[in-house]
Amino acid sequence: MTPTLLKRTKVKKKAAFGPQDNGILMTPEEFDTADLEDGWRYELINGVLIVSPIPAESEVDPNEELGFLLRSYQEHHPRGSCLDKTLPERIVRIGSNRRRADRVIWAGLGRLPRRFETPTIVAEFVSRRKRDRVRDYETKREEYMAIDVKEYWVIDRFDRCMVVFTRQGGKVKARVIRENQIYKTPLLPGFELPLAKLLALADDWAGEPEEELTEG
Repeated sequence: MTPTLLKRTKVKKKAAFGPQDNGILMTPEEFDTADLEDGWRYELINGVLIVSPIPAESEVDPNEELGFLLRSYQEHHPRGSCLDKTLPERIVRIGSNRRRADRVIWAGLGRLPRRFETPTIVAEFVSRRKRDRVRDYETKREEYMAIDVKEYWVIDRFDRCMVVFTRQGGKVKARVIRENQIYKTPLLPGFELPLAKLLALADDWAGEPEEELTEG
């Protein structure tokens, strides 16, 4: 019996892609030029368009605070010029994949980062679902380390910690920052991150439901 060959259906040009298109096949070129409906998060993983709801308040609130702390450091600390830029919710290119990072940080460039330039630091706020935790702790760790992200911060309000992944001597190392500790990094001299403050903001939203995209 001759096996049936599956043919990839070409993505048709349309006004905008949205949640109804979750799971369709796409090339990186199609993703990069697509018109995407506002109010959703979009990623391209292994040639598949992934559409998910925007982050919950328990992730957005501490992420906003992290951005405030970074910009305050940049403006007021004597070494603040080491921080070039920081932005929330940006696409990170990883080969043919397109990841949506909660926060990206460029440091030590001495200039404005180029569009899609690999961030120096990536921060992710862990979601509740088990599959999301595996993605944040394992899948994204391997992807970000592979493109030479210097530090990958996983901020976990459930385990009350932040895990900082770095690559040293060809191996990925993990450092755990506990809730009552303040994190400092040589990439941002003089910057101090009080983890308890971020976790407290996440706690303000405890009990709020987290939306999930229903796949059709």
